[in-house]
Amino acid sequence: MAITNNPLLTGYKISPGVTNKQFILKKRKNCTIISKYPDMSKVIPSAAQIREKSRFAEAVKYAKSIVNDPILKAGYKARPGSTVYHSAIKDYLDR
Repeated sequence: MAITNNPLLTGYKISPGVTNKQFILKKRKNCTIISKYPDMSKVIPSAAQIREKSRFAEAVKYAKSIVNDPILKAGYKARPGSTVYHSAIKDYLDR
């Protein structure tokens, strides 16, 4: 890891696609840290992680169906300070 004060790198968010997954920029306090992109190829998710991932994917599908339907979206009560999309995800996950 390297700490940088380079104005070209500080204050910007760079997506992994831009860096070709070679490095990642992290912000900690007032420092920008450049580090190697994490290698997750040998990580095996547990059964509980796989279940939660599929449950979250279903929640996203549910939220998108509400947002894409103008009638459902107009009738959906969003939480204060939140969008209909995020409220729908939370409601689905709280079931």
